Amino acid sequence: MADTREARAHAAEIKIVVDAALGAQIRDWARLHLDPDPHGSGPFGDEYLTTSLYFDTSARDVFHRRGSFGRAKYRIRRYGQSGPVFLERKLRKPGLLVKRRTKVALEDLRRLEDDSMKDWWLGKWFRRRVVARRLEPVCQLTYHRVARGTTTSTGPARLTVDDAIRVTPIDSVDFVTGSGLPVLEGRTIVEMKFRAHLPRQFEALLDEFQLRPQAASKYRHGMAVISGLSLQDEPEPVVVGPDGHV
Repeated sequence: MADTREARAHAAEIKIVVDAALGAQIRDWARLHLDPDPHGSGPFGDEYLTTSLYFDTSARDVFHRRGSFGRAKYRIRRYGQSGPVFLERKLRKPGLLVKRRTKVALEDLRRLEDDSMKDWWLGKWFRRRVVARRLEPVCQLTYHRVARGTTTSTGPARLTVDDAIRVTPIDSVDFVTGSGLPVLEGRTIVEMKFRAHLPRQFEALLDEFQLRPQAASKYRHGMAVISGLSLQDEPEPVVVGPDGHV
C-alpha cells in the first residue's frame, strides 16, 4: 500500500476508559471471541507498539477543536521501532469518516521540510495540507496496543486495547527516544470501530462488563499532560452508530 483514501459512510466509533485491571479482563475476552490483527506479533499475534507524531497550530486549534480543526487530525504513525511510516489525515463529518494514508520510508520525512520537493513524491499532499493549515509537530504519543477484529455483514469491525501511553513534546518531524510522560496512568483505552450497526460481539462485551462510552482522545489527554491545558470545559464527543445504538 503506497497511498490510500477511504470514505466510510455510517462509520461509528466507541471509546471507553477503564482501569488497568478491567483492561486486562477485556483483553482476555477479546482473545477468546475475536480474531487477531493480521499485522500483530507477540504470543497471541495481536500486539504492537504504536508511535504517532501529532500536528497542531501554535494556538492549539486542534486541541481546542476550533472550527474545521475540530474535524481533522494530521499525524505520522509508525509501528514498532523501525520500518516505514504512515502520513495520515483523519477527517470526520456527520455520518462519514474519511481517511487518507500514505506509506513512505522513514528517511523521507526530511522531505516535509523541503520546499523544493519533487511533484512525484507521494507524501507531498501531506506537506501541502499542514503548511496550508499552519500546523507544526507538537507531541509524540507512544502506546502498547492489542488489536482484534471480526467481519460483519456491513464490513470489518475492530477492537483495540491501548495502555502504557506516554507523551513527549516535540518541535520537529522526528521520532524521539526516551520514556516520555505517563498519560492516563493506570488506565486503559478501549476502542470499537464498526459500520452501521453495533456487532453482536461488541454488544456482548458492553453488556458483560457494563461499559459506557466516554471521552478518550489520546492526543488531547497527552497535550493536557505536557501543556497544562484543561479538558474539563470541552468534553470529548461520543460517536455512536447511525441507529443511535451504543
